Amino acid sequence: MNELKRNIAALFEVRSEDLETISSHFRPVTLNKGATFFKEHGYCNQLGFVKSGLLREHVNLPEKEITKWIATPGYFITDLNSFLFDKPAVSSLQALTDCELFVISKEDYRNMGKSIPTWNTVEKLFLAKCFATMSDRILAFISMTAEERYLQLWNTNKELFNQVPLQYLASMLGMTPETFSRLRKKLTAIS
Repeated sequence: MNELKRNIAALFEVRSEDLETISSHFRPVTLNKGATFFKEHGYCNQLGFVKSGLLREHVNLPEKEITKWIATPGYFITDLNSFLFDKPAVSSLQALTDCELFVISKEDYRNMGKSIPTWNTVEKLFLAKCFATMSDRILAFISMTAEERYLQLWNTNKELFNQVPLQYLASMLGMTPETFSRLRKKLTAIS
């Protein structure tokens, strides 16, 4: 639970008593490798925090499967559209490894404002950070070359290259496995 509290405190300016209240609504959950946190076309009724393990968010299109994101320890996970607006999820989130999570239900999340006077501000900051992260990813896709995206991932999450199947990383970076492999070989030869 300390990891959750540290991350909430780092992301949002909350009073210590509010931090205790927020974290008290999260419960520990174990997700086994291969299990899903939410499924495409289903509903996501919980918000999770990754304590340990890796999860892959992916979309199944008629012609291929696309990895949207790899969730690592220290990140919050949910399908925001489903969690906040009761819409079916457009993707699935599946554990790549055994995972330890802290999870809050949609009902507890929605009732948080009753016990925390500053909840609207905290929630607004949380959603703004989600939006900023998404905006940064979109900008990277439209402004960076495949090599630049590869290097950015390498420099920020080097450990993923040994823990996640490379075709998932290639898909997440918007490239074919062949292009990913070519870049990997080129950049390994340089370093």
